[in-house]
Amino acid sequence: MNKKAKIVKPIKDAWVLKSVQDCLHDKFETGVRNYTIFQVGKATLLRVSDVLKLKKSDVYDYDGSVKRNAYTIDKKTKKRNVLYLKPVVKDLQEYYDWLEKWQKDHPAQQVFTSEWLFPSFTNPDKHIDRKRYYMIMHRVGEILNIPYLGTHTMRKTETVK
Repeated sequence: MNKKAKIVKPIKDAWVLKSVQDCLHDKFETGVRNYTIFQVGKATLLRVSDVLKLKKSDVYDYDGSVKRNAYTIDKKTKKRNVLYLKPVVKDLQEYYDWLEKWQKDHPAQQVFTSEWLFPSFTNPDKHIDRKRYYMIMHRVGEILNIPYLGTHTMRKTETVK
């Protein structure tokens, strides 16, 4: 049985982009995480697998402040990248504060102390899975009736004015 590949397109309309961002942020219990993944992917142009494997130490200093740059190596191409974090400093700081609050409200889940920037909430020793993030984006597409959303959408989406 052949699985048909999903057509994934960039978001070119500012209103659609805002709707996707709002849905990611507000429609899920882990919305701040989902939104931040999208924002980091959009700002850095990394593949979703590379965004998800970021560690907190890549992005935050020991005191929780956002670093100026992060340094990564692409999983697929093995190319070195310098990620300029200035466009997402506010989002990353909000996310850090949200994770800290989540940890206080849910002490059994060790998401704040996980080494991963985007930990799985079912197993904080691992980062969120690419398939799980695909399901989140697919659900956003269903909610907003946008059939072309996928994990690659964030990378394809240019800065929309």
